[in-house]
Amino acid sequence: MSNRIEDDSFSKPVGRWSVFYYGVGHMLNDITAACWFTYLLLFLTDIGLSQRDAATVMLSGQIADGLATIFVGELIDRFGHFKIWHGAGSMLVAVSFSSVFGGCLPCKALATFSSTVETISYSTFAAIFNVGWAATQVSHMSMVNCISLNSTSRVVLASCRNAFTMVANLSLYGIALIVFDISIAKTYADIENQYRWIAYLSIFIGCCFVGIFHFGTNEPRSKKGIHGNIHARISWTYWFRKILYYQVALVYVLTRLVLNVSQAYLAFYVINDLLMAQSAKALVPAIIYICSFIVSVLLQEIAWNGQRLKAYYAAGGILWMFCGVTAVSMQSIVIGEDLNGCAFVCGSLSFLDKISCGLALFVLQSYQSNSPIIVGNYSTNFNFSVTRYGLGLVPAFCSALAVAVTCTMELQTPLSKPLMEPLLE
Repeated sequence: MSNRIEDDSFSKPVGRWSVFYYGVGHMLNDITAACWFTYLLLFLTDIGLSQRDAATVMLSGQIADGLATIFVGELIDRFGHFKIWHGAGSMLVAVSFSSVFGGCLPCKALATFSSTVETISYSTFAAIFNVGWAATQVSHMSMVNCISLNSTSRVVLASCRNAFTMVANLSLYGIALIVFDISIAKTYADIENQYRWIAYLSIFIGCCFVGIFHFGTNEPRSKKGIHGNIHARISWTYWFRKILYYQVALVYVLTRLVLNVSQAYLAFYVINDLLMAQSAKALVPAIIYICSFIVSVLLQEIAWNGQRLKAYYAAGGILWMFCGVTAVSMQSIVIGEDLNGCAFVCGSLSFLDKISCGLALFVLQSYQSNSPIIVGNYSTNFNFSVTRYGLGLVPAFCSALAVAVTCTMELQTPLSKPLMEPLLE
């Protein structure tokens, strides 16, 4: 069964300011996620947790995130109110994120710093943070399909969102570079203080953009058509009967594995394997994301269709930089005009993403060495370095498989008027 909205306004291109207001709405999630995947494992091991305990904290957050996406997606499909879910999730993210990087609060309250108490504490706050993150993510992603039926506008909205993801990442690495340069960490307390400042400044920047999003973005319609008729909510089984759903799900999960695994081990690689200065764990990721930001801006100027999505994703699977835009845009192709199930699609794909990434990082981190063997100025664990495998082989294999799956897709482009002029000049 198809739920169609025939209001012509939904087929018209979305204006520049509407794209901008929507695009900044995920900044808080993006800047905290960049810190999460880049520095969480490094932070936890630097303050004394074992590799397995650090991996447990990461996995607990990913599981909570994955389960929350399904729950939130179902509730949004039932009741709507995208902006309420977005605002509530953002508040939870802001409150809980500083507790993850701010040290073990229960340890201080109980006057004990046992590894068990620390692991439970960090795992709990990680789970709370990820529940709020999931609510914000699902509500924001599913809004795209209710803002416009224009296929090019949907990709432009996703592309703008991705461009501000790059801004968020660059903001984080800029903050981290300054903090790591002016603050020298000699004790566990110094390390906690470094990351506390990074967390506080990140939250402040993210919350400013959340305010802009709520000020400029109207609550989109999803339950009522132009004549006010209430459409039946689409059953989960509707999506499970679509081959394209499974193809996009696999491509989306593989894309996220490429991004998250490479991001999680980049800091480890430049510090432990390449023996670079501490500032490199902020500078190297920043250089990578500058390149990604330039690509995202260039992608704004393209009139998108199914074949171009496949072609650009195939190129991105080789280069690793295009994937973030086109993988998300494939979700819109799956949803089409079936708007009353859009949150379930976003939520279910995010669930698969979080669980798979959590398990992959848990397995890799469990075999990570706490202290790489150093001879002279070089690491001697070249033959078996989890960091090298995590940063090299895993993303490469996932990219190759994702490209293969993409080539088998039959992406249909909805009939709608393309944008007559670029949204970014």
